[in-house]
Amino acid sequence: MKALLTTADVQFLVEVFYSKVLKDVSLIPFFKHLDFEEHLPRMIHFWSFVLLDEPGYTTNVVEKHLNMPLEPIHFQRWLALFNETIDELFDGEKVEVAKQRAAIIAWTIESKLKK
Repeated sequence: MKALLTTADVQFLVEVFYSKVLKDVSLIPFFKHLDFEEHLPRMIHFWSFVLLDEPGYTTNVVEKHLNMPLEPIHFQRWLALFNETIDELFDGEKVEVAKQRAAIIAWTIESKLKK
């Protein structure tokens, strides 16, 4: 395994992670309508911003999810798949940072949906 250091690493993580998401029966309803060819660069940009502190991402991710009928189980499953994927692919200090940041993202979106 290698450290998570580059945009290419983030791209690999995003591709593997979302390939799992798209096979998950509880999560697929929220993603199957997306044009992944178009959406993938946005997700790579977002995760590069989150994981590598790359500048320039300005989309409000929370706002994009506010009208979805998401339940706590969806956030738990999404986070479990994220953690599983990053553990399979990478090691090093960025792995724990990535898990923490993903947990914060899930918690933030979930907490906004409850209001």
